[in-house]
Amino acid sequence: MTDLLQSWVDSANSATTEFPLNNLPYGVFSTSDQDPRCGVAIGDMIFDCHLAEVTGLLSVSDFPLFDAPHWNEVMEEGPTLWAALRDRLTEILGQGSEDEASARGMLVPRAQAQMHMPFMVAEFTDFYANRNHAENVGTLFRGPQNPLPPNWLHIPIGYNARAGSLVESGTDVQRPWGQVKRPDDTAPRFAPSKRFDFELELGAIVGTASDGPVTVDQAQEMIFGYVLLNDWSARDIQAWEYQPLGPFQGKATATTISPWIVTRAALEPFACKTPDRDVPLLLHLQDTGPMLYDINVSVGLRPQGKGETIITTTNYNSMYYSAAQQLAHHSTAGGPMATGDLLGSGTISGVDKTECGSLLELSWNGTVPLVLETGETRTFIEDGDQITLRGQAFGEGYTVGFGECSGTVLPALKDPFAKGH
Repeated sequence: MTDLLQSWVDSANSATTEFPLNNLPYGVFSTSDQDPRCGVAIGDMIFDCHLAEVTGLLSVSDFPLFDAPHWNEVMEEGPTLWAALRDRLTEILGQGSEDEASARGMLVPRAQAQMHMPFMVAEFTDFYANRNHAENVGTLFRGPQNPLPPNWLHIPIGYNARAGSLVESGTDVQRPWGQVKRPDDTAPRFAPSKRFDFELELGAIVGTASDGPVTVDQAQEMIFGYVLLNDWSARDIQAWEYQPLGPFQGKATATTISPWIVTRAALEPFACKTPDRDVPLLLHLQDTGPMLYDINVSVGLRPQGKGETIITTTNYNSMYYSAAQQLAHHSTAGGPMATGDLLGSGTISGVDKTECGSLLELSWNGTVPLVLETGETRTFIEDGDQITLRGQAFGEGYTVGFGECSGTVLPALKDPFAKGH
């Protein structure tokens, strides 16, 4: 494990900052006087990559990379350029840098910046790749005798989700309307969701494109970095619609991601293996090395105007399939993978009840209310609740973090199909 790397940006030299020189995550920010542009988080500051490129301080390509408000142009260049960029940023921002005097004028306090979507999303696929979560959900709806679908131990199950519903952290989320049917209803109703939920996930971002099947090792090289991801879920809408083709409108409201892309290089010191297999995977999905990461993840719930309660804490290392295995499986039918494709890990849940990554599990489908520190209880999300995901990996005297992934649930709109609306 590497130690804390020292920077001339004093706030980056702390064991608790999420953005030391070891991290250097990529985001898009704006200020009151300038439009959105690419930047790198370092301590409590943002290094302006666009300005650095214009002045010639940051030059890793024969053509501009940071003149657009997204990281896609960097992503599509591939691992060789990614490594060169990281090396140059480390050189510029490292302690004793010859570039310190020039670079100081390119720092913007994070507190004065507005964050935006860090990349243009091509397509979004969400997976169901955590065994604890899958067994919990299977037990709830099918019973404990046969909680896993018969294919679950053989392939990472996923579905094509809505890229257009992805939003950046801080965006409010409107409670959705949909068709719902309770077990004792004689017919379905059109109503606002009463069982609105979060899902604690990590999202893997595809950097380089492919036009056919790729191996697990090739898939690993294609991944540019990771974000926190909250896959908001209307459980009552989902329960009525999901057979036989799976999630649809219950997952279409919004998916929130964190503002900073933590690169695969920054996470390498925390790489760990997937769990032992109950049944051997087929050759194209077999593990070739440690491809998960030891990342602590948590969820906080804050009722409107009140204090936050941390309602779950778990770890990404509990996943059964890695992002590389998900990507390799995704490519097997020959469909092209594009720069900016996003792969949701699926809900991250640990073994213990307090480590579940959704309210569906934490409240055991609404039958066991959670007691918040405010004294209130929750089975599912109520209007005004703010949900915040956090993720951190801990090294020797340093922390690699993602920043907060947050959203507040607003009341449902008036019936959009009512007469006279």
